[in-house]
Amino acid sequence: MSILSKAYRADMFEVRHLVDEEHHGARLDQFLQIYLDSFSRETVKRKIKEGEITIVGRPGTHKPSTILHHKDEVVIRFFKTKYEDEYWRGEKLELQTVPEIVFEDDDLIVISKPAFMSTHPAGRHVFNCATVYFEMKYEHTIHSLHRIDRETSGILMLGKNPKMANEMMVRFEQDDVKKCYLFIAKIQPGYDGQTEFIANERMASPDAGLKRVVVEYYPENSTLGKHARTFFYILEKVGDYVIGIACPQTGRQHQIRVHALAHGLPLIGDKLYLGSYPMFQRFKDQLASEEDYNLMEIPRHALHAIALKIPYKNEEKIFVTHIPQDLKEWILEKTSLKIDDLEKKIRATILKYYSRED
Repeated sequence: MSILSKAYRADMFEVRHLVDEEHHGARLDQFLQIYLDSFSRETVKRKIKEGEITIVGRPGTHKPSTILHHKDEVVIRFFKTKYEDEYWRGEKLELQTVPEIVFEDDDLIVISKPAFMSTHPAGRHVFNCATVYFEMKYEHTIHSLHRIDRETSGILMLGKNPKMANEMMVRFEQDDVKKCYLFIAKIQPGYDGQTEFIANERMASPDAGLKRVVVEYYPENSTLGKHARTFFYILEKVGDYVIGIACPQTGRQHQIRVHALAHGLPLIGDKLYLGSYPMFQRFKDQLASEEDYNLMEIPRHALHAIALKIPYKNEEKIFVTHIPQDLKEWILEKTSLKIDDLEKKIRATILKYYSRED
């Protein structure tokens, strides 16, 4: 499946696909499931029925069973709908849709990505995306160099041209990038009170299908899973909570969240690891109970990519952002900490980690 073109407007996203030879003779709905893998079959069929999917040169409304031919061009249109909205306790959230620019030059954009903004279009999330925002602003392709989870906020790097994108992606592939994340966690019995520790639990997602989103952890000496390593610095302990900095040295899925859980510090707002897979599904289906909301406390997991160090144009660059507004509000409501003092401690800890020799 090859993408021929993409076009964005304020309320509509259109992508045109070329039917490759290997998909000659495929049904339209089967072909679409490859690109729309997060959409149910019924949603795909509805989009076909409503004329949001067309085949160039074939007039009329198509059927899911319509047969495709090599070199057909399939146009998929997405309209901005309620499916990208986020809710908390039955109320629609007012999302931040304009990212803060931390650094920008002719080749690179570094932003502080708001929570619930995707890095790039995926599944039903095609409008509130970092690449889409800047492609609409600059009217040319913007390249995502790495990604952070949609709920996770913080430092994200975007390339303005293919040359710089390729150069910077090599940095990520060669582990030349060091990241630090701010987190807030709820203390569980497994936490031993350490203020600095290294998590080395191995990780894997043993389930297939929908439950593949759940990552399990295993002892460091286990033969299961893959090697993972995260440095943790606990900045503040307030009642049943800690505020800390986590610096991953590997890049496993959900690494910080799972390592924090393994050490008795699941993140507040984490529907999977402070909660459970059934709870995650209840929130996804907008069926969460009052008990679910009370346990989570906030609408998203409390994780913010607060700093990133990377070689750029023959010098070491450190990009740092501030505590995001939603986490700041939780801190002010739940603790007596002063934000300015906390941010000074955060920056000192980041520099301490970046000064390590290993």
